[in-house]
Formats: sequence, C-alpha cells, structure tokens
Amino acid sequence: MNPTYTRSDSKVEVTGLEARHYDFFMNLITGGTYPFFIRRTIGEMQIQPGNDILVFGAGTGRNMSLMNRYLSGNGRILGLDIGPEMLEQAQRRFAGHPYIAVENRRIEESLPYENEFDKVFISFVLHGLIQEDRLKVVANARRALRPGGEFIILDYNEFDLKQSPWPVRFAFKMECPLATDFVGWDLQAILRKQGFDAFRVHPHYLGYVRLLAASKTRSHS
Repeated sequence: MNPTYTRSDSKVEVTGLEARHYDFFMNLITGGTYPFFIRRTIGEMQIQPGNDILVFGAGTGRNMSLMNRYLSGNGRILGLDIGPEMLEQAQRRFAGHPYIAVENRRIEESLPYENEFDKVFISFVLHGLIQEDRLKVVANARRALRPGGEFIILDYNEFDLKQSPWPVRFAFKMECPLATDFVGWDLQAILRKQGFDAFRVHPHYLGYVRLLAASKTRSHS
C-alpha cells in the first residue's frame, strides 16, 4: 500500500541558512559538478533570442542569469518564488534590469499569465509537491505558454528506487519524502493528458536526473 502524502511532507520551500547559501550547498552536495551540470541543462533548453521565459522557482537567480546569455538582449525572463531569502537574493541580482524581474507568487495557485511565454522552466521543485499541486503547476504552465511553447522540467527521472544502488537509496532517505512518490510517476503520460506532446529528454547523473521538455499542443480537449 502506497503512503498518503500531505503538504506538510514537502521540503521544497528552502529557508534560513540553506536559502542564504543555496548555491554553495548545491555545489557542495554534487561534489562540485553542479555549475557544469546546470550550464549544460540551460543549454539544452534551446533558448532563442527574443524568447519570453517564465521560471517556476527563481531561487537565487543563478539559472536565470545563465538563460539571459542566450537572449542576446532581446526577450524577457520572469522568475517566481516565495522564499524571502531567495527573493531577496534574486531581486538584488536583477535590480534595475530592463527585462528580468522576480515576483512573489506561489506556482501551485492561480497565476495571471495566459499565452505569454515561449518557455516555462522548473528545476527540482515538482518532486517536492503533492500530486494535486503538481497537476496545478502543469496547468499553470500550459496556460502561460503560447501554442507550441515548451514546459521544461529539470528533476528526478523515473526509476525503481527499491532496485537502485545503495548510494541512491541512501540519498533519498535525506530527500523530501515526496520525491519517492515522484520517481514512480509517469510524467510524460500525465503531461500528454494535460495537453503536451513532442517530448525532448536529456538524461544526467547516470539517468537518475533528466531535463524533460514538452510542447504545448495547439488544441486540448
């Protein structure tokens, strides 16, 4: 019998010391590989000059800075977050920037964006939400995208945790409990039901992590 999770099981909201030094901790726990990994995955987004990009989980703004390199001064990036320490860092990073902004909004609640963006990006957030809220995020992404735009999810891949090597099982003991549920989720099937297709998949870290891009269909019943 699968356990029943609630929002209280989520650890996706980063606060305090971890939030203030988030980029440092990410570098530390990945053995120094995170900067190379994130640069590669941002490249896999296939950003084009002039793209309008919505980021679910702005964090410190690190990923948004990398995205900006591909816009060539033409386009827009809007990041959403709720953590006060994260928002402060991102807002300070982009203070006065002409086309990059950060707003305090919950991504699983109703959002005011419709057919505005070419890409919606979310990185290591979806696994930390209960299934109900994941579906709300997917719906928000689809609504915000222009037809043919891409919802890009950087997160854990699907795999059998019980059959995984012990270092992976050990790592998940320290992860958000909802991540255990997430790796058993058929994300592509769910996205297809929610009005996405034309998937692109880029595996990382021996296939335990992936960047999954899904295009918004022109019509959805």
